[in-house]
Amino acid sequence: MTKRLTLCADDFAQSGSISAGILDLIDAGRLSATSVLSQSPHWPELAADLRARAERVDAGLHFNLTHDFGQAAKPLSHWLMKSQLRQLSQPALRDEALAQIDRFAEHFGRLPDFVDGHQHVHALPVIRDALFDAIQRRWNADALPYLRAPDKLGHPGDNRLKALILRSVCINFDEQARERGFATSSWFGGMYSLTPQADFAGLMQSWLERCQDGALIMCHPGRATQDASDPIAACRGKEWDYLAGDAFAEHCRQRKVSIARFQPAAVAA
Repeated sequence: MTKRLTLCADDFAQSGSISAGILDLIDAGRLSATSVLSQSPHWPELAADLRARAERVDAGLHFNLTHDFGQAAKPLSHWLMKSQLRQLSQPALRDEALAQIDRFAEHFGRLPDFVDGHQHVHALPVIRDALFDAIQRRWNADALPYLRAPDKLGHPGDNRLKALILRSVCINFDEQARERGFATSSWFGGMYSLTPQADFAGLMQSWLERCQDGALIMCHPGRATQDASDPIAACRGKEWDYLAGDAFAEHCRQRKVSIARFQPAAVAA
């Protein structure tokens, strides 16, 4: 049986080169979702290009608290510590989520299909509750966006410690999201060290082999560029080359994986 996979490129609108690479892959049928950093100054000019492809790809919000677009962003370590200690303001986080949702909709013409988080901040304690609240203020209960569930990580990639930490800090996110009526991915993959030395092609083959029907895999492709402000710039071109090439298409065929827009496994089966 063919397995349906939502392959999502993160970080749309972070830069022109990242976004151009993502649009190339959407046109080639190699991606079925992308998540947008709506705070980016590039988003207003790039929204039309993504909107023109809205029939082929899920467009979501990449909720951001860590990448600096001129706002008061803080490093991931801050959010990890404060969320575990429950020392965050839920109303302030709700308002930030609403601002990012509204900026997405202002330029895209409608609300996002899904919500995930830059460095998975959306699934941390307190932040998740603020996000649930924000979503319920903007969406009808019968048309909620789907959510990425990092605690459903099904493969550690090349960094078992990183995977263990992610699962632990996001524990029970999937259960709490489903209790509130959100659809989530049944299996999540795509985490790895994000170093140039990593074997992205080999890891992707492992993810394709092990993923379940209705799975979601994140990736971070972009056109190759020398961008000192992007800590994973060296990985983006490598991911793009593989995803755009014949080998990726063949690996999907061999493992009976179909790149498709999101459907919960119970629906897609």
